[in-house]
Amino acid sequence: MTETELKPIVEALIYLAEEPVTEATLVALLGKEHKDLIRAIVPHLIEEYQSSAHGIEIKEVADGYKMATKAEYHEWARRFIKHQTPPTKLSLAALETLAVIAYKQPMTIPEIQEIRGVNAAGVLKTLIDKNLVTTAGRKNVIGRPILYKTTKEFLIHFGLKNLEELPGLEEFEELAQSAFGTGSEASAGEAPVEESSANTTSQPSPGDSVTPQAAPTPADTVTEEGSLPESTPEAESAPEEDPAEETASHFAQSK
Repeated sequence: MTETELKPIVEALIYLAEEPVTEATLVALLGKEHKDLIRAIVPHLIEEYQSSAHGIEIKEVADGYKMATKAEYHEWARRFIKHQTPPTKLSLAALETLAVIAYKQPMTIPEIQEIRGVNAAGVLKTLIDKNLVTTAGRKNVIGRPILYKTTKEFLIHFGLKNLEELPGLEEFEELAQSAFGTGSEASAGEAPVEESSANTTSQPSPGDSVTPQAAPTPADTVTEEGSLPESTPEAESAPEEDPAEETASHFAQSK
């Protein structure tokens, strides 16, 4: 590569680095044959960013290089940071559920659980609370289960113009890890979905956190059209819930 080609690459790597990036790291990434060019490029970049046209600079820190806000703009930077919300942290279970919804939306809770094999009510509540997922009406089948979809906030977090720009699933998982990390959020409602015959309700094992009224499995409860159950004696005798009560009941079952 020529110096013209190499310079923006070095600039991008210094910008991305959370820790100061050393010359040795740059050489290891870009090739030993470019060592002399890298040594020449870094000072040029430092000089360029010293211009008053830039609000940031490249600083030499701990034998490496890192971009930082210039001292004269620290007050503005502090004001900006005060208006920022804390970074979103999601558990691995929440990231997996978010991926399922993103690629299959709109979806009902039983459909999500059918793919993931676990109770999704708890993590779905977390995603709704963080404004990454919202309701999308009801599915036009018997029982009219609630549908869920991703939000505008979801697009902002991933830097997407629209859902058509969603990358492949593997790349999405990498983006999710970098955007949200794997925080310490409890995987509420992540009890495995029990397998049983169509005429029997699932019974949780003693170690499960699911209550006797745990969210039903797709195999046990989804009708031919994919709706919520109405065939069990309990379901037939229970009065029809309104949308707010139905959503609340799904979330209550995960606690």
